Amino acid sequence: MTEKLLTRLDRVSALLLLLWTGMALGIAMLAAPIVFHQLPSRELAGRVIGACFGWIDLLSWFAFGLPFLLSYGSRWLAEMKEPGFGPMKLWSAAALAALLMCLTSSAIVNPRMQAIRARSSGPLGTLPEDSPDRAAFNRAHNLSEQLLGLRMLLALGLAAGVFYLPKGKAEPAEAVIKA
Repeated sequence: MTEKLLTRLDRVSALLLLLWTGMALGIAMLAAPIVFHQLPSRELAGRVIGACFGWIDLLSWFAFGLPFLLSYGSRWLAEMKEPGFGPMKLWSAAALAALLMCLTSSAIVNPRMQAIRARSSGPLGTLPEDSPDRAAFNRAHNLSEQLLGLRMLLALGLAAGVFYLPKGKAEPAEAVIKA
């Protein structure tokens, strides 16, 4: 692949990551407070924002998966031949960590929260503080928030780091150090 094509693929990767981060931040920082303030019940507001974050979780697969394929897939053969832990391996490890968080969120945490809501006889806010369902939901909700925050930070780091990935046939590191 040419250096020009790799640069274009890296720009698309950064754009996808930044778009997803902007959407997630927009919902978390703008929409959620407004919805919780405007709607008459916290239960309804939670369902609305939960549905929004359900879409954010779905989109995160594309936001992290496509850049992984575009930026790493185009370079993996060359990187596998080089010893050590270079920028490409660090970037790909961060992208894989983000994809693992996507899997955790969409396959474990969100279904658990939906199951707790489904078996609850009423709004979760009306359950007693010591209710096992309320405690389980709060734990899952906290984990969901943490996973989202970590994915946002990883998206920003990956978007910035994509521009440091190798673009072509560079000199070996030893030659650069000796020169």
